[in-house]
Amino acid sequence: MPDKFRIALAGNPNCGKTCIFNMLTGSRQHVGNYPGVTVESKSGNFSLNGKEIELIDLPGVYSLSSSSPEEAVVFRELTRPGIDLIVNVIDSTIPQRSLYLTTQLAELHIPMLLAFNMSDDARKKGLKFNIAKLETYFGSPIVQTIGNSASGVKALKEKLAEELDQLADHGVPMLSYGQDIDEAISEVAGEIDSLEISEYSHIPSRFFAIKLLEKDTCVMQIDKFKPAWETVDEQIRHLADKHAIEADTFMADRRYAMLAGACRDAISTTNEKRREVSDRIDLVMTNKFLGFPLFLAIMYATFWFTFICADPLMGYIEEFFVWLGEITGNLWDPEVMPYLRSLVIDGIISGVGGVIVFLPNILFLFFAIAILEESGYMSRAAFVMDGVMRRFGLQGKSFVPLVLGFGCTVPAIMATRTIESERDRKITIMVLPLMSCGARLPIYALIIPAFFAQKYQAFTMWMIYLIGVLVALIGARIMKSTLFKGDGEVYLMELPPYRMPTLKSLLLHMWDRGRMYLHKAGTIILLTSIILYICNTYPEKKEFSRDYDTLIEEAAQNDEIISSLENAQHAEAMEYTVSGRVGKALEPLFKPIGFDWKITTATIGALAAKEVFVAQMGILYSEGETDEESEGLRAKLVKNYTPLQAFCIMLFCLLSIPCLATLAIIKRELNSWKMAVIEAGGLFALAYIMTFIVYQAGTLLKIGTTLIN
Repeated sequence: MPDKFRIALAGNPNCGKTCIFNMLTGSRQHVGNYPGVTVESKSGNFSLNGKEIELIDLPGVYSLSSSSPEEAVVFRELTRPGIDLIVNVIDSTIPQRSLYLTTQLAELHIPMLLAFNMSDDARKKGLKFNIAKLETYFGSPIVQTIGNSASGVKALKEKLAEELDQLADHGVPMLSYGQDIDEAISEVAGEIDSLEISEYSHIPSRFFAIKLLEKDTCVMQIDKFKPAWETVDEQIRHLADKHAIEADTFMADRRYAMLAGACRDAISTTNEKRREVSDRIDLVMTNKFLGFPLFLAIMYATFWFTFICADPLMGYIEEFFVWLGEITGNLWDPEVMPYLRSLVIDGIISGVGGVIVFLPNILFLFFAIAILEESGYMSRAAFVMDGVMRRFGLQGKSFVPLVLGFGCTVPAIMATRTIESERDRKITIMVLPLMSCGARLPIYALIIPAFFAQKYQAFTMWMIYLIGVLVALIGARIMKSTLFKGDGEVYLMELPPYRMPTLKSLLLHMWDRGRMYLHKAGTIILLTSIILYICNTYPEKKEFSRDYDTLIEEAAQNDEIISSLENAQHAEAMEYTVSGRVGKALEPLFKPIGFDWKITTATIGALAAKEVFVAQMGILYSEGETDEESEGLRAKLVKNYTPLQAFCIMLFCLLSIPCLATLAIIKRELNSWKMAVIEAGGLFALAYIMTFIVYQAGTLLKIGTTLIN
């Protein structure tokens, strides 16, 4: 008996599959991408009665029809050798629809365990299941679960342990699609058997016969099945002549008819069925008049929660890195490897440390977003926004990638593959960089608390995000009217029932995002900080326009004059470096939008990753500073810039291209460097023009033009 097993977790979107995955694997999870496609993969490990289990969380799909990247991934994963057991998670509140996928999984004849999840909600709806009948019908054992609680998956673990001991004795499904279709399947299956394709010998030929009769994309692309095409076409013509049915729909129709009969026999409804709480809540949350204001209020509350909870922790982390810089400076003799000492203190600690300071903002923002996602509200937000977005030339399906854009633009652009309309997909990709990604959050978290009173901080953050959304929608409307003309498409939207998120699931989601942020800080931002430090240091200026040493000596004890002379010498030295020269060369271009050469160089460095802006500013304002003069970056910015300049920094960073990785993914998804270059140029022009208008208008009206200190 083997002691290692690979189990695939399959099910529809919103069936509670992720909750079960989190409950079983805990923190022992690994996230990646399937090779060649833009679909996220997740696997985890856990032990059960001495057995080591690798659990593969497959993407949520409604079928194995290969009509989307997710379905193609699930098809390939399940048809390759190595899967010992499939755990098919069923939303038992909507069993007939959820079991459609089960009919296809059963045809694989891989041992399967059906987890009828959300059984408590099904009970509230008055649904009763004849488990024995359903087990016989699908040839698989069934266990009822409540995936968002540890006790709710206890029965699943017990059944899982039992099934792993008797995999060889799994049942055979009693699936029949009608005599004529069953005969057609048998004819094609016999032809496939005669081909003796060893690569798929572990999968019944009946499964591939059905797929060929459906003209499934994935199977039709397998050259080894081509000799069977003639038989397939003959059977399709036979079925069409006899029943006037189409190849691309007849199997779906027969599956639903078959399921209707099975569910009628094995599932009953009691007289206790009542209107769900979800429906009553939706009367308000998706109300024609209240839905949109409530959405805006919820987003405002999200940002308020982020700032209130994160601010104290940020202060502690900031103090820690100031202390770390001071203690490193005190322990490291300035005469021993002085350049390396400065690199560590002023480059790495000030640069990377300045980014890590904003980890609490990242954690709490994604904690709040996880609550919205897992509670089921995010689907309501998509429903509410669908009407608004259609006025701007987009459809409701575009909302999900746009929301993902608040996290990271790169996976958000990948998520547009679920949009069937090529026109809508291109428009969504082009406007996605305007959604304020998580990489911009450290910039906002640096500037907003420094320049805006606490009572206005959440509002300012909310307004920045809202500006991005509004500009994106206006841009979509313009593109829909010019570059991408066409009629809109119907979008069918699923509203899953509201659920109470589990603390464990929320913490795991928060941990995943925090880990990604720290990994980025320890790789891309660390490397960029070192490069920027070198650019901020070399070449070193040996001769100055004035004899600062003599002037400082002559100033005697006048601290104000000494400080002024030291700052002037430091500024002259910085302007001589690579960063200074680049910044000075570009300063005339950026001066009309309120940027000096330091902000300019930080903006250029942020092309690698937006967080680098914070790292570069931290390096620039720590260079040449003695340990005694060390203070937080916010305090230094307040001394040098006005609130108007601060707002313009955020506005420019919001509207300009997020990072080079975004351009690369745009090129890959649109298969055009030309579109990527147009996107970069267009966003820079948009950011510059809007920031120019705001800065010049603010200067003219004297709004926020006075230094706070």
